[in-house]
Amino acid sequence: MTDGGVQNTLLQPDVFEPSRSRPPRRTRIVSWVQVIAAVLTLFVVFALWFVLTAKSVKLEPNVVDAEIKILDGLRLNTGERYLLRPGEYRVSGQASGYYEVDEIIEVGRQSQQTIPINFERLPGLVHITASPVDATVSLNGAPLGQAPISHDVPAGPATLLFSAPRYQSDTITFDVEGMAREQSQHLDLKPNWGDITIPTQPEGATILVDGKDSGFTTPGPAEILAGEHEISVKLQGYALWTDLIFVTAGEQRTLDPVQLHPVQGKISIVSTPPSASVTINGKFQGTTPLPDVQVEPNADLQVEVLLAGYHVDKRTISLNPGQETNLTIKLEEETGEVVMITDPEDVEFYIDGKRVQLPEDRKITLHAINHHFEVKKEGYAGWAGEISVQPGQAQVKRIRLLTEAEAEIKYLEQNRTTVDGQELVLLQPTPIRMGASRSQPGRRANEPFRTTNLNRMYYLGKYEVTNEDFRKFIPVHDSEDYHGHNLNKDQQPVVNVTWNEAALYCNYLSEKQGLEPFYEVRGAKVVGYRPDSIGYRLPSEAEWSWAARHMEGQAELMHFPWGTDFPPPEDRVGNFADAAAQHVVGRIIFEYNDNFTVSAEVGSFRPNSKGIHDLGGNVAEWVHDFYDIPAVNSTVDNLGPSQGQYRVMRGSSYLDGTITPLRLSYRNYGTDGSAYVGFRIARYAKKE
Repeated sequence: MTDGGVQNTLLQPDVFEPSRSRPPRRTRIVSWVQVIAAVLTLFVVFALWFVLTAKSVKLEPNVVDAEIKILDGLRLNTGERYLLRPGEYRVSGQASGYYEVDEIIEVGRQSQQTIPINFERLPGLVHITASPVDATVSLNGAPLGQAPISHDVPAGPATLLFSAPRYQSDTITFDVEGMAREQSQHLDLKPNWGDITIPTQPEGATILVDGKDSGFTTPGPAEILAGEHEISVKLQGYALWTDLIFVTAGEQRTLDPVQLHPVQGKISIVSTPPSASVTINGKFQGTTPLPDVQVEPNADLQVEVLLAGYHVDKRTISLNPGQETNLTIKLEEETGEVVMITDPEDVEFYIDGKRVQLPEDRKITLHAINHHFEVKKEGYAGWAGEISVQPGQAQVKRIRLLTEAEAEIKYLEQNRTTVDGQELVLLQPTPIRMGASRSQPGRRANEPFRTTNLNRMYYLGKYEVTNEDFRKFIPVHDSEDYHGHNLNKDQQPVVNVTWNEAALYCNYLSEKQGLEPFYEVRGAKVVGYRPDSIGYRLPSEAEWSWAARHMEGQAELMHFPWGTDFPPPEDRVGNFADAAAQHVVGRIIFEYNDNFTVSAEVGSFRPNSKGIHDLGGNVAEWVHDFYDIPAVNSTVDNLGPSQGQYRVMRGSSYLDGTITPLRLSYRNYGTDGSAYVGFRIARYAKKE
């Protein structure tokens, strides 16, 4: 129940147990004995650590009695050595007469170390004197000034250079003690002149050296610097005397006596026209205008003025000593006659750029000098040249004008060498019927009659391309040998070349000469050609045949290189398989000897009627054409088929001794090089 509505709580007693009390904590007190012991222990440990890890280092100066200090770091001095731990230390040092040392040393990990301390000597004071005074002094190439001079000089070897006008330069090399000590150096320079005595009559003349007054008069002696000099002696009223001498320093020399001559007269000569030659008493003096020619006074002087195409002007004059005179001379023209005979007659005529109408007798009178003549007519190539008209004479000049076609051929004939100096022959071909009759002994099936309309002038190599020529293109080319016989001489025809290599050589020659290459090349392989190009190429089969077989004035073509009959009528008409080659060739021409076992040097045999060598014999030759067998009596293109597998070879070689290959109609084919196949070059003479 609650009293007044408040609920009462009943309290129950429980067992009480008092808590255990904890005794008070005691404060620990460290005594000073313990502290001291700990410090001593740490010190001993540190000392042991330092001693065990430190290195014994000796600082060794290069100067006795030097004072050296280590300025930082932990160190222990043990007399001559220090105990130092590895690392860097700053060291300072002093020594009398030396620069102070302040540097960083590095202690390594070796247990015993010696570190050098280098002291540098202080400069020395050098007193420098010379004779003559004011000589210029340089020290080790650097200018110091003029002696006498005192200068601090670094210790060690030193070189002083002394120089002065009119004296020979000289040097002193010595060792500077340094350490602020004083030294003296003196040098007497040697004179750089010679004493030259010039005895003159009369005496008292001024001596000039290289055109300048030397300050001396004759006889001297004059002090003249060593070397080559122009020496002149000048005295009023007398002619200047001049000589060239070489003076050696220190020499004393007396020149040969000099006789001074009274001053000469002077003559100046002007002519109209100028540039005339002048002689006085037969001695050439120069050309007009000619100023101040010195002449002997009081003497008759024969003066002649000469100019080509003018009459000689002659006169005699005499001058007093020192007299000057001027001569003005108008020269009179000389004339000559020229008779001009021209073919055709009705031409335009020019002399020195001016048109001249010839009289009926075609004789003209002209100033007797060289004149520039020109003759012109429409439809003809003009003529121009120099004609020297001779005084008082009549000369006849005959001139035939060439038609434009004739002039073109003449021009083309002048361009008959390649850039490498190979000779070419200009050919004007006509249509040719190639091949051979079936009845011709030795004929092969690939030689049918076929016609080519050759209508373009072309150049053909006078000789086959030589090893020397080809090695300008491929320096390492080797034509090798045949059965031990050399094929590699410079002037032998190049062999062992493929058709492709021969064509590439033609392109090389074109590019070197500034011509458009004939062959189109991809990589290093010929893949086509430019028919309009006038660059170098291999001759076409038709061109080769025309050059080898055509005879002017004969309808029938040549059968063999020597004519129509077999065997050759005489020795040495070409290089074929002969008696000289019988030990290397199976079949030879009996009773024939050309004295060559293998290929001969080009041009060893006489040329054919067109001036071309070795079209038959020596080596066979690559031509431009693809190989095929055309139809009988067909018309073929000059450059042959447009495609094919092989290329044509023409001509016989030193290996051929039978009728078939010796005939000029013989054809062979291939692409690879061999020991008996070479080539020659060709190109069109002009664009179409």
